Amino acid sequence: MSAAIVSDLTVNPDAPLGVFDSGVGGLTVVRALRELLPNESIIYLGDTARVPYGSKSPDTIRRFAMEDTQFLTGQGVKAVVVACNTATAHALPQLQATFRVPILGVLEPGVEATLAGGCERVGIIGTAGTIRSHAYQHMLAMRQPDLQIHARATPLLVPFIEEGWTEHPALESVLMEYLQPMLDRGIDTLVLGCTHYPLLVPVLRRLLGDSVRLVDSASTCAHRVKDALMAQGIVRTSVSAPILEIYLTDLSEQAEALAASFLGSEFGRVRKASLAG
Repeated sequence: MSAAIVSDLTVNPDAPLGVFDSGVGGLTVVRALRELLPNESIIYLGDTARVPYGSKSPDTIRRFAMEDTQFLTGQGVKAVVVACNTATAHALPQLQATFRVPILGVLEPGVEATLAGGCERVGIIGTAGTIRSHAYQHMLAMRQPDLQIHARATPLLVPFIEEGWTEHPALESVLMEYLQPMLDRGIDTLVLGCTHYPLLVPVLRRLLGDSVRLVDSASTCAHRVKDALMAQGIVRTSVSAPILEIYLTDLSEQAEALAASFLGSEFGRVRKASLAG
């Protein structure tokens, strides 16, 4: 397969995609990518030594995101997917200005999917950092000024998910505590502004029924990546089996077990990553 030209950069279409998140939650994006683009090789970096990003300052988040991207570009990836809403909100423009490979985030695809479905009242849930950045709120309001937007930080959800308590009765109580004010305002769409949250879709559908449309950042991001690869002519065409490599900055049995639950399938050995810092 001949190399493709992306701007002034020569890209090997058979090179892997790079994906990073502050922890293992971004593996929901990897899972969606593997379903949509089963022939693509993927290198994933989870910055488990410094998770969560959502409680960090914007400057710190930008520094971490730069180091994550530098690690992946050092692995020879053809594009980088920022599978972290907080890092996308605070660091995406800087990453795109600094690195030569295409870099895509999770926010804009989620915003476009939200508006494409037709909506009048939108609820957004995410980490404190994502909600505090106002990135979703700003993008939505710029595109549809008359949209009613209700955003709320939901910091207790990630611990439930990472404990594997996605069917725990207490989770339903916490979710309704967070969501009831939005439901009282008549939201018709709920944006899941954290890559952990796709694992909550079954319980959310049970609680909300069909009256509220769910938009998750993992599947919307995967579709955006597919469109970008096709548009730039860098879809993998090799007939050899694609690879999946998972790197974590801090290895633990819990992290590996979480990775398996987020990915939903078997994978090889998890490797330790050392970041330049």
